[in-house]
Amino acid sequence: MKTLRVAQVAPNIFPTPPGLSGGTERVVHDLCKALGSLDIDVTLFAPSDSRCDTARIGSLPSLAALKDRYGTLPPSIPQVLEAVQMDELRRRLDSFDIVHCHGEFFHAALLGEKRRHSLTTIHWRVDELDRQLFFEAFPDLPVAGISNSQLKQIPAANRAGIVHHGLDAERYRPGDGKGGYAAFIGRMTDQKQPDAAIRIARAAGMPIRLAGAVDVGNPGYFRERVEPLLGDQAVFVGALDDAGKQDLLGSATALLFPIDWPEPFGLVMIEAMACGTPVIAFDRGSVPEIVEDGVTGFVVRSEDEAVETLKRAPELDRSVIRKRFESRFTARRMAEDYLAIYRELLAA
Repeated sequence: MKTLRVAQVAPNIFPTPPGLSGGTERVVHDLCKALGSLDIDVTLFAPSDSRCDTARIGSLPSLAALKDRYGTLPPSIPQVLEAVQMDELRRRLDSFDIVHCHGEFFHAALLGEKRRHSLTTIHWRVDELDRQLFFEAFPDLPVAGISNSQLKQIPAANRAGIVHHGLDAERYRPGDGKGGYAAFIGRMTDQKQPDAAIRIARAAGMPIRLAGAVDVGNPGYFRERVEPLLGDQAVFVGALDDAGKQDLLGSATALLFPIDWPEPFGLVMIEAMACGTPVIAFDRGSVPEIVEDGVTGFVVRSEDEAVETLKRAPELDRSVIRKRFESRFTARRMAEDYLAIYRELLAA
């Protein structure tokens, strides 16, 4: 059988894999590795500061690297990075059987007739005007939902299937959860509600440790809503790498995920499950698909309900949570699901 040649086109915001931030880039990295283990010929289009073992094409550094080097950047830099990346892809389109894009919009125009043998994964909400106009303009662009919640908001003409995210099964190991604190990991923004996590932990009589980057688009939220709540029992540790997440999640009683937006997936939920840590999450977006209520955590509808379930979190079997991660959310399962869609597109 002919080896399938697949291009994976990553965003240009962070390197692939990322350092402290960049969930999309993490997923793309793990997908590339898992597809490679299935004997798929993978080429990654990603920034020049990427460190992925996969064969890579990309002449310019990531937006994050440029910010580190130059400080303030012109607002048009992301468009420049995408234009250069798209030209690098254009010159090689005939080299691939499938082009899988994880970026924003420009690729749909570039692909032309190749759209029928492409797949787009959108790692963000799809219910706003920009996506509506995008889908209307490109009804022949196959799109994979990262949750059923997200897919339902994508026009039927574009729907190519659902593939839940997965992670390298070896990245995190089960922890004992004996740290005696709740954990929160996420951007410091109103969508993720770290202030609600602090209130929940405080009402349950439990310390909390919060990790994540301050949202560059809304820094006032952290300053005004989160900082006043910090102290000995609510400690902010900043952004964490994989080892830092392992330490934080592995020892946590539970992860609090009190979101206030239509979460398309929520990668930190399966990072917690990989550590055997229960997830207490608000019933929004993908949450009911990811969290098995009473097994891998609790799906709640209010802060009061979250307080009560946080007290019950130690009753859940952490070994079962890890096993559910292994059966549902590994990178290999993700790669196999995407591979099935690739073959359907080629057969059609």
